[in-house]
Amino acid sequence: MTNEFVLEAITREFPESVISSSEPYGMLTVEVKKDDIKKIIHYLKDSSLEFNFLTDICGIHYPEFPEKEIGVVYHLHNMMANFRLRLKIFMSRENIEVDSLVDLYAGANWMERETFDFYGIKFKGHPDLRAILNMEDLGYHPMLKEYRLEDGTRTDKDDAMFGR
Repeated sequence: MTNEFVLEAITREFPESVISSSEPYGMLTVEVKKDDIKKIIHYLKDSSLEFNFLTDICGIHYPEFPEKEIGVVYHLHNMMANFRLRLKIFMSRENIEVDSLVDLYAGANWMERETFDFYGIKFKGHPDLRAILNMEDLGYHPMLKEYRLEDGTRTDKDDAMFGR
């Protein structure tokens, strides 16, 4: 199994869904349309490609790109061929919802809860979408880049000590 073979299979089955592809560090990475992600992953799992293991689901936040501000990254693994695949979807801040994969991979349950907890991405059809690591009454999603990295009100820090 090669990157070219898998990309060609995805493109052949979903010609309108593939937005871009790349191979950082040799790992096939495909950006697809958000609305098609579940169909594509279902195909990858049930076809002869046999991506039978969902390694990870995680969120990303690019506030400098309003149309692609929030993203979800899926890492899939074909254990038989030892082949890994990364799928990415992006969405604007106004439409921060994507289909759940819990019915395809049971392990997606906690991964989606963690992604919701840290980024606020809602997974449609998730059986128990609530905070998993943060307190339920936290009131914000800590991995979103909405706050300054440093507290400007601190008086106990001398910037000269940090080379500034």
